[in-house]
Amino acid sequence: MQPRIEIFKEKKFVGQRIKMSLTDNKTAELWKCFMPRRNEIQDQVSNDLYSIAVYDLQYFLQFNPSSTFEKWAAKEVTDFAVIPTEMETFMIESGHYAVFDYKGSSLDFRIFEYIFGTWLPNSTYKLDNRPHFQVLGEKYKNADPDSEEEIWIPIV
Repeated sequence: MQPRIEIFKEKKFVGQRIKMSLTDNKTAELWKCFMPRRNEIQDQVSNDLYSIAVYDLQYFLQFNPSSTFEKWAAKEVTDFAVIPTEMETFMIESGHYAVFDYKGSSLDFRIFEYIFGTWLPNSTYKLDNRPHFQVLGEKYKNADPDSEEEIWIPIV
């Protein structure tokens, strides 16, 4: 599976976040809180949902499933004029991304094993220290094997 390389233009998001690790995965908890309130967000760009992960500089140097990172459930917005209570703003800066069009269950992590274990080490790119994210569009069906999403990996 070869990604397309895209230049991502800076975008604004409104959503909720949680600190977690792979061993203490709180993704379901985050989305359970966010989904009933997602339509409170004003000035939405589209119906797409964004699952955003923010890792510190050391996260990928020595992989440890107990290392923590920040996970966001968010919607892209045109501006930050009105922010619902218990939600926050977030921006992703411009930069290059490898974009993988993935079809399969969100519970199947083999795609990430391929990206970080095979594709990235054999490419001419290096991982950049910017947020990683998935675009969950209208064909996204969570744990369904027919689900489709875009996986965006920051590169230089």
